[in-house]
Amino acid sequence: MPAWMKRPIAREGSYDSVKELMERLELHTVCQSAKCPNQGECFASGTATFLIMGDACTRGCRFCAVDTRQPAPLDPEEPARLAEAVLALRIKHAVITTVTRDDLPDGGAAHFVAVIAAVRDASPGTRIEVLTSDFGGRLESVDTVADALPDVFNHNLETVPRLYTEVRPGAEYARSLAVLARVRERHPEMPTKSGLMLGLGETHDEVVAVMRDLRVSGCDMLTLGQYLRPSAKHLPVAEFVTPEAFDALAAEAEALGFSAVASAPFVRSSYHAGEMAERS
Repeated sequence: MPAWMKRPIAREGSYDSVKELMERLELHTVCQSAKCPNQGECFASGTATFLIMGDACTRGCRFCAVDTRQPAPLDPEEPARLAEAVLALRIKHAVITTVTRDDLPDGGAAHFVAVIAAVRDASPGTRIEVLTSDFGGRLESVDTVADALPDVFNHNLETVPRLYTEVRPGAEYARSLAVLARVRERHPEMPTKSGLMLGLGETHDEVVAVMRDLRVSGCDMLTLGQYLRPSAKHLPVAEFVTPEAFDALAAEAEALGFSAVASAPFVRSSYHAGEMAERS
């Protein structure tokens, strides 16, 4: 790896206590399931991005470390346990994401609503950011989650349209844009957010074109980060994008009107999410 991709792993502070709490409450985090490079830093600061509806996904995206297999039935007690974790960790900005559940009639939208309600009941002062799937194109499911009024609605495009078939089999670029556009149409005041991984073979111009599409869809916030290969069975890294290139893209995104932009090699969609929401 290039020099800018090397850094010490943070494990001080409450890293172990956060991990133990998640294990005790039988909760999953995207930090662990997706092998996020920032989990040491985030756990050490007492934060985590919750992964609901299990740790098995019905899709097989070739960039993602989450297992692809038949998921277990939904756990009706999960919302209460997740709310307990938010309260115990004194989380001010909770990011709640999910595996894709194409096996469920609503894609898991009602479960999202139950989680939002449980967190709001247990910790009314906590901001809630949802990072959803595309719900298989079911816009009524998008409506269900948006109508629960999360503080931020996030849905990642992940890559440029030319690479969708290779990177995101089962997903569609236009469908993902439609998720964000639907939220903006239904709740114009609700901040929306999306993110891309770079280093999969996309070009600079393609990334800028996606940013323009996001703005047309009403997207407010943008994250750009370096793709890292989780294992040998996943897509190889085509390029390690330089910090200077990330900075240049950030400048272009800000010029396009995004209210908050995070663009750097180690940025992930939920990294410093609270700070981004405050800036927006």
